[in-house]
Amino acid sequence: MMKTQPTNLAAAPNNWREALAERFRQGNLGSLPVIIGLIIIALVFQSINKNFLTPLNLTNLMVQIAAMGTISTGVVLILLLGEVDLSAGQVSGLAAAVMAVLVSRHNLPAGVAIIGAIVVGALVGLLQGWWISSFRVPSFVVTLAGLLAWQGSRLRVLGDTGSINITNKFINDIANYKLPIWLGWVLGIVSVVIYTLIVFNEYRSRRAAELPTGSLNGVFWRVGVVGASVLAGVAMMSVNRNANAAGNPIQGVPSAVIIFLTFLIIFDFITQRTRFGRYVYAVGGNTEAARRAGINVNRIRITIFMLASALAACGGILAASRLNAANQSSGDGDVLLNAIAAAVIGGTSLFGGRGRIWSALLGALVIGAIANGMDLLALKSSIKFIVTGSVLLLAVTIDAASRARRENSGR
Repeated sequence: MMKTQPTNLAAAPNNWREALAERFRQGNLGSLPVIIGLIIIALVFQSINKNFLTPLNLTNLMVQIAAMGTISTGVVLILLLGEVDLSAGQVSGLAAAVMAVLVSRHNLPAGVAIIGAIVVGALVGLLQGWWISSFRVPSFVVTLAGLLAWQGSRLRVLGDTGSINITNKFINDIANYKLPIWLGWVLGIVSVVIYTLIVFNEYRSRRAAELPTGSLNGVFWRVGVVGASVLAGVAMMSVNRNANAAGNPIQGVPSAVIIFLTFLIIFDFITQRTRFGRYVYAVGGNTEAARRAGINVNRIRITIFMLASALAACGGILAASRLNAANQSSGDGDVLLNAIAAAVIGGTSLFGGRGRIWSALLGALVIGAIANGMDLLALKSSIKFIVTGSVLLLAVTIDAASRARRENSGR
């Protein structure tokens, strides 16, 4: 019997221009608009202030976005379901307060305090997810009530002083420790090798299953761009960032960056490579169809809210570690808005069922770069809010337009 050679079901575009035009017609531009936006932001701020693209400033930018990006990772999970979580910022502040109280006032070991804070965050998500699923109350209302309740709980936990300084070295090193240079390079090279193997294995699997694939040149370009970006990042963080040449060198990849990237890798694997992840996309794409297919929608919803709140708690721990304190402003202000904005700007659809975990990184970079660049220019907070809000509106508009194109093209 003659063996059938694998063929693509859809005719592959002949070149990158045709591929780009096809993706534009289908409303499937992916992360391209965000990456172009990041390049424009970098060029604009660098042309105004020569310090923007220095290793010191870019490393500080990555550390600054680590906490917000971790919270945004959980927000992406919620948005994939087509839900919203307005309590994420306050949950992060509550978890930071719990950790600070346990380690500073009750003298518990740092590990116990950290686990306790994450458990508190997970229980908050479990309660909110259960309430939404059991009583069919919109997540907007439940988490809005949670925003107020957890804010009050945080103030209650902090007590009359309203602020707790954290002197525990282990907790302070969570965000501020810098990896040895050799270890940073090892992690960077290993991650590039693993990413290359995953991409080529995915390409081979799709061809074997006779599914549409991009061109092999496109795969090489993808691996090359991601690999070069990772290694360039490691090289940038490995140089001495201390402006005082006679002082102690400041170099090495900050631990906060490693922790944030680890969360991204873990949850991207969960959403892209596991049955649970496929169920999340199915529920977000069409809840009733998912229910009819036998998916336990309530269980998926409760689990996702629990994971998202646990990630919010981890973000609060990172923020408290970076500032060496937990206080009344932990999780307040624009923490929630930036976390949601980062998820949307990065490409996660507000309508559910579309997006990748990595959009938390891209969106956090956009928001962080705008805030960082305007700080260098000493602009007022009012200007910063206006610019960030405009970028968010643009991202949502692109999402709505892409959704309309997908519907028109029958996808």
